[in-house]
Amino acid sequence: MTQTYSNTNLRKGKHLSYSERCQIAILKKESYSNRQIAKVLGRVPQTINNEISRGTITQLKRQIQNGKVYETYYSVYDADAGQAFYEKQRLNCGRHPKWAKTDAFIDWADDKMLNEKWSPDIVVGFARKHKLFDFPIIPGTTTLYQWIDRGIMKTKNIDLLEKLSRKIKTVRSSYRSNKRILGKSIEERPKEIETRETFGHWEIDTVIGNKTKSDAVLLTLAERQTRFEVILKLAGKDAQSVDQAIHSLKERAGDAFDQLFKTVTSDNGSEFAGLHEVLQNVADVYFSHPYASWERGTSENQHKLIRRFIPKGSPISEVSEKHILRIQRWMNGYPRKILGYATPYDMFAHAFKQERLADLPVNP
Repeated sequence: MTQTYSNTNLRKGKHLSYSERCQIAILKKESYSNRQIAKVLGRVPQTINNEISRGTITQLKRQIQNGKVYETYYSVYDADAGQAFYEKQRLNCGRHPKWAKTDAFIDWADDKMLNEKWSPDIVVGFARKHKLFDFPIIPGTTTLYQWIDRGIMKTKNIDLLEKLSRKIKTVRSSYRSNKRILGKSIEERPKEIETRETFGHWEIDTVIGNKTKSDAVLLTLAERQTRFEVILKLAGKDAQSVDQAIHSLKERAGDAFDQLFKTVTSDNGSEFAGLHEVLQNVADVYFSHPYASWERGTSENQHKLIRRFIPKGSPISEVSEKHILRIQRWMNGYPRKILGYATPYDMFAHAFKQERLADLPVNP
């Protein structure tokens, strides 16, 4: 069979242009068949068939004969009609972004990030875990950051304090040895504490304000497994203030102190010189290597959250006890990705309950 039409040189993957549609209209007026038009334009015949079908309109023709008006309807391909249909279809092409479907998630996310100082990841993780919205309208964490960058959200990058202050840190391979060691090294700490398998192991540290000797400081204690935080305001950064705060904490905890505090890990700051003596016969105390803050990573990460409310350089003496308590409650009620988007408070309460149940005597 002789081939009169070859498709080896046809244009593929290209939509018809408006000029091609005008050519189709002209050729149809000259009584070209669809197959002939396809050959002239170098297109597949089915493309021409589809285009003519979509761009064909019905027109009315009036004739007056012997004083009477005769109306005739006929069909004709119109390039403008074909182009209009094409452009309308293009509007519906592609996947619509999630933010275009509804404002519900965006409004909720902005409220959490701006008013409650949640991070984008916590917003996404909490919404998914608790099924607050239909899953298709909840973006991923990376997408939410992109929405912020593009200005889709009310939240701006300047509102994400942790993002602005984040730096890539390199871990030193050796330790500086020109600082005293106050007690047992962190190297002697049991492995189950390092892996957070057990409850009751804390990291203690201080947060300073404007670096003046007269300014108050914050004493922070973070439970490693649950990320539960205790924040105490001290008159100064000295051993006596720390020792008094620990004594006060022991009185508040009462008989439960030894269940709550099994070990405490500190740095070698002079303010912790009396820590081993204060906690003697109650909890083991370990000290990290000098200038190795990454060994107390829980405290370091917790301090980033505190800095959302008390920026560096701000005098802590001017921060009220009530405000510090509000920060503590916010931190312990803040869902964490590392906890499966549960809150430190819930995890701490559950762990402490299990600890107390384990200490109950077994009935014979």
